[in-house]
Amino acid sequence: MHIGILSRNRRLYSTRRLIEAAEARGHTARVVDTLRCYMNIASHRPSIHYKGEEIEPFDAIVPRIGASVTFYGCAVLRQFEMMSTYVLNDSVSITRSRDKLRSLQLLSRKGLGLPVTGFAHSPDDIPDLITMVKGAPLVIKLLEGTQGIGVVLAETNQAAESVIQAFMGMKANIMVQEYIKEAKGADVRCLVIGDKVVAAMKRQALEGEFRSNLHRGGTASVIRITPEERSTAIRAAKAMGLRVAGVDLLRSNHGPVIMEVNSSPGLQGIETATGKDIAGQIIDYIAKNGVTPRKAPPKPKG
Repeated sequence: MHIGILSRNRRLYSTRRLIEAAEARGHTARVVDTLRCYMNIASHRPSIHYKGEEIEPFDAIVPRIGASVTFYGCAVLRQFEMMSTYVLNDSVSITRSRDKLRSLQLLSRKGLGLPVTGFAHSPDDIPDLITMVKGAPLVIKLLEGTQGIGVVLAETNQAAESVIQAFMGMKANIMVQEYIKEAKGADVRCLVIGDKVVAAMKRQALEGEFRSNLHRGGTASVIRITPEERSTAIRAAKAMGLRVAGVDLLRSNHGPVIMEVNSSPGLQGIETATGKDIAGQIIDYIAKNGVTPRKAPPKPKG
């Protein structure tokens, strides 16, 4: 197969691993900078141009679209879809998962466990909003934040009210969630491919920190998940429409609750923690479920 990887940087760990895994299995892979693609949106022959020439056909596309370029990246991905190219995660699923509020509403509709979450517009509603999510301590999140950025733990109702007022004053969209104290600064990342959890790791926050993101100094270790956690992760990915997803869970007193469903999960932390070839499993999934490859894929240009 000839596989295209939508990524802004071929030196990133996840991108490199996908290239290695594809080539180790006899496929070819080309990294395409998402923002250098430009599109001819024609009725009968839609096409994508890249660095001055029409891009060659791919058998499959693996989107590694960063949160900051979601809008343009999904437009490029839709164009590949219009060209009948198999995409690992489609544009609708990625857009859905990137909208934190929408994704939680969809997960709630499916009856999946979630932290009590509030969303409001008017500063007049802040006191009742805080009460609605069980009061402090509580977590305040920017809807556009990633990797733990824009996430604040408010220890008291007064502090929560001040932080929410500040965000609202900046016209920022935020949501407020109950703080799952019993998680003790840890979450569980489940890596879902198709209808299986192929790997899971526990991410533990630094002492005095409640955010367990590896980008913020959290540590990762292999973990055995429960059948309920496995089922929750698979159902969450399916609710988003994602074939590959990183589902982040917290272990609460009333079972697993979903924090986030990631459409472009990083591979470094989970491959290092578990010792599993996740990139290889992704390529194998594409080969098994994608379209029939062309007989002579072109040599990748970079």
